[in-house]
Amino acid sequence: MKRSWAIGLAVIALVAGSVLLIGRTWIAQRLFDRALEATVGVDPSTKLPDGLHAYVCGSGSPMPDASRAGPCIAVLAGQQAFVFDAGAGSIRKLGRMGFPMPKLQAAFLTHLHSDHIDGLGELLLQAWVAGGRSAPLPIYGPAGTDRVVAGFDAAYAIDSGYRVAHHGPKVVNPAGFGGAASIIALPDGVDSQVVFDQGGVRITVIRVNHAPIAPAFGYRIDYKGRAIAISGDTVYSPAFVSAAKGADLMFHEALNKNMVAALGRKLAERGQANNAQIMHDIQNYHASPEDAARAAREAGVKALVLYHLVPAPPARLIEPLFLGDAPRQFSGMLRLAQDGMIVSLPTGDKAIEFSSAF
Repeated sequence: MKRSWAIGLAVIALVAGSVLLIGRTWIAQRLFDRALEATVGVDPSTKLPDGLHAYVCGSGSPMPDASRAGPCIAVLAGQQAFVFDAGAGSIRKLGRMGFPMPKLQAAFLTHLHSDHIDGLGELLLQAWVAGGRSAPLPIYGPAGTDRVVAGFDAAYAIDSGYRVAHHGPKVVNPAGFGGAASIIALPDGVDSQVVFDQGGVRITVIRVNHAPIAPAFGYRIDYKGRAIAISGDTVYSPAFVSAAKGADLMFHEALNKNMVAALGRKLAERGQANNAQIMHDIQNYHASPEDAARAAREAGVKALVLYHLVPAPPARLIEPLFLGDAPRQFSGMLRLAQDGMIVSLPTGDKAIEFSSAF
């Protein structure tokens, strides 16, 4: 009897386990099917109102951070899209955000530091394949951009051949592979000029101070009465403030010098003199949160988003330490950028709306 009882329990357990496994598989299949229906082949940007929409595809810096890609801000202006810098990991974040790659018109580089361009190969690949391009993507940037673009084109040339051979030229048009560099050269004494003006979108390049890296640029994007200014890497820059005047939204890089100095002291204490020296050196060509807040106040913008955060606060409790006196310097909306953040400026309105794609 005991043996029969034990066998019965084992059979019941086996049946129950099979039912549970089948149930879990059924639930998983339903969830997968729902995700397919909701996301695959769907362009979320079609639900956005006409206006300027900034996608934070990378809020980080060269410092390793699992939650932040390298510097990248993408902007959708009506039916035209643009990418400003392409840090490592940023383009995959952009894909997760549902950015409309077929609407991409051009990319703009602020300068040629590696952390701002090391995702450029991925951008060129996605613009070509996911964007269905039939011509190389225009890449605007400072002197040397042509060498950078040529290098990425060469690095990806073998891969492009594999993709054409596998999918065929009707799916991946060989004529759309790679980038086409367009060098921006501001004349001496000129701090800003329009470099793109099509379909109601005007993009202005702005000379900023990231010495010894020169030239270094910020950008302003205007569309139907709304405007976004992007600093790139710079100390407090009067030229950027002047060009950003009246913008609705400013993205400004920020480095907390006290926190970076503390990192340097700890590295020196642990025998890493070279890395400690780097922590010392980087303080003199970046803006502090207070510098960024001052720029936003003087430019009269309504909202300030700090990005390229050095070091990025690892927890919300540390954010006030990073911000320092910035909230007292700027009374408008002040945010620390997070990857996946979308900031919307609808046309015919003064609204500034924050959301997250993740």
